[in-house]
Amino acid sequence: MQNAREVVRQTMALVLAGGRGSRLKALTDTRAKPSVYFGGKFRIIDFALSNCVNSGITGIGVVTQYKSHSLLRHLQAGWSFFRNQMNEYIDFLPASQRLDEEHWYQGTADAIFQNVDIIKDHKPKYVLILAGDHIYKMDYSLLIMDHIRMGSPLTVACIPVPREQAKAFGVMNVDSNNLVTEFVEKPENPPAMPTNPYMSLASMGIYVFDAEFLYEVLAKDAATKGSHRDFGMDIIPQLVAQHKVHAHDFSKSCIRNSGNKEIVYWRDVGTIDAYWEANMDIASIEPQLDIYDFNWPIWTNQIQLPPAKLVQDISGASTIFRNSVASAGCIISGSSINQTLLFNSCRVHSNCFISESVIMPFCIIHRACRLTKVVMDRGCELPRGIIIGEDAALDAKRFYRSEGGVTLVTRAMLTKLRQTEPELFEDFDNYKAPVAMPSY
Repeated sequence: MQNAREVVRQTMALVLAGGRGSRLKALTDTRAKPSVYFGGKFRIIDFALSNCVNSGITGIGVVTQYKSHSLLRHLQAGWSFFRNQMNEYIDFLPASQRLDEEHWYQGTADAIFQNVDIIKDHKPKYVLILAGDHIYKMDYSLLIMDHIRMGSPLTVACIPVPREQAKAFGVMNVDSNNLVTEFVEKPENPPAMPTNPYMSLASMGIYVFDAEFLYEVLAKDAATKGSHRDFGMDIIPQLVAQHKVHAHDFSKSCIRNSGNKEIVYWRDVGTIDAYWEANMDIASIEPQLDIYDFNWPIWTNQIQLPPAKLVQDISGASTIFRNSVASAGCIISGSSINQTLLFNSCRVHSNCFISESVIMPFCIIHRACRLTKVVMDRGCELPRGIIIGEDAALDAKRFYRSEGGVTLVTRAMLTKLRQTEPELFEDFDNYKAPVAMPSY
């Protein structure tokens, strides 16, 4: 049996980062879902990439398609430390119609198939396929070693999820040997786990293939008329029927919170409510996901910025800061901040009250604003005294309000609001100049 160090050197990871993530609404109007900000300073894709590096996998391809400029700029700026002379690399694989001049990526399997020639050039023995839009910490070397031990050409990582949430995933059943006996993609009525009628066993969108087997499977799928060119809809169900798929229990490779070893953390932040909730966990007293773990760091692009600063306002009132996160470059003056994440270079002026909110980089919140359960996109500037999160009907009229009561605010929404309610912005042009903001 090979050791883990040898195995990861023979593995190429492919991160599928081409999806829009339409359930995140306007947050993905200008960027792909993996490029969305998360956790005070990161992007969502940083978690999958950091898992690769921390697991010892330094051969990575990132497959992009939908509005990838922001994502590619982030990867170029923050993930350029790989050394070619050590056979380390991060390849960007945008949709480029490599097979013909008619089709972009048609599905997850097609996205890999269109890059097979590039994958073969790297000569991997194993191919690790990852979704680039989930939040979790996982040692992929343990997954790959489990794949080798089980002996099947395909291993699918899985995790129990509540049945009402399982409609968004591939759902499987396994036998006592962890052989997958049934796989259904996004079923309307998800099958329950035999041991728990309230839970379903969901695919995490993480697959390990023997490389040669993957090439054969993709070529066969590409030649199959009517295929969706998708792993979950076509390839995995067919391989399950051939008894060639094993399941890997995520609890065996999860990097756990040092304060609570019982927690197995994995989140699909595919909706505004789920995204807000996962960010709120980061700001809690004992977060379920430990981003302060020096043994398993989350890497990202970091702009050179001064430390965050909390000051009194002109009248001498102090800033109150509870259970919150303020990233570098933030300045908060005489305001109350509770259970909130402030990303890089945010400005909060005097006498504001902000609670349970996610404020992305380079936002300006002028004095006397009140925000409750708000997700504010990058570069927004709020006029003085605006109240968001207290009047559901008004919020839904001005912005986007989710089923869970989270209000999403974007620059486009504020531009429209300035046209429909100009009185809110009467002295807007007299405010302090906006924070200089990078182009990505």
